[in-house]
Amino acid sequence: MNGRKIFNLIHHPLLILSFIFKIFPDFILRFVWSLLLSFNGYIAKGLRYSILKSRSKDIGSNILIGASTHIKHWANFSCGNNVSIHENCFIDCDGGISIGNNVSIAHSSSLVSANHTWLDKDMPIKYNPMTKKGITIHNDVWIGCGVRVLDGVTICDRCVIAAGAIINKDVGSYSLMGGIPAKKIKAIN
Repeated sequence: MNGRKIFNLIHHPLLILSFIFKIFPDFILRFVWSLLLSFNGYIAKGLRYSILKSRSKDIGSNILIGASTHIKHWANFSCGNNVSIHENCFIDCDGGISIGNNVSIAHSSSLVSANHTWLDKDMPIKYNPMTKKGITIHNDVWIGCGVRVLDGVTICDRCVIAAGAIINKDVGSYSLMGGIPAKKIKAIN
């Protein structure tokens, strides 16, 4: 049985669990999430889904969040249906992250929706104000392993981001992107 069929079988209990999790304080859910980090079975995946569902802006169905995936600022996260975020990803939603439908984010990728400025020379960069433009990923996008998506980026429909790429500017629809920083390699169908 594939993951989508399993999710459909247990979707209603997961919704009930996410409703129950809404009454728990955030620090308890963070603790439970940290306990689940090294587990990748169906129970751990279901609990991660239910926790994220209880705390995010909006989250669709058939969502996979792999082991050792860290998600910060849950309240600024939203995604559609059929989204997979594989193992060892780092997702910082400080500036907001919105993901469409049918998106796959391969292992060891990072999405960081905030950025440091360095305009005040009298202050260390780490204490300068931050920008928080957010990240938007539209539908039917495949992000390869080890990709970095930076603040202020929009990735349009039906794109492939090659492994190891750094995305620091918007990506148009039907594009294959790769490199550091990423450039359009070719148009795709």
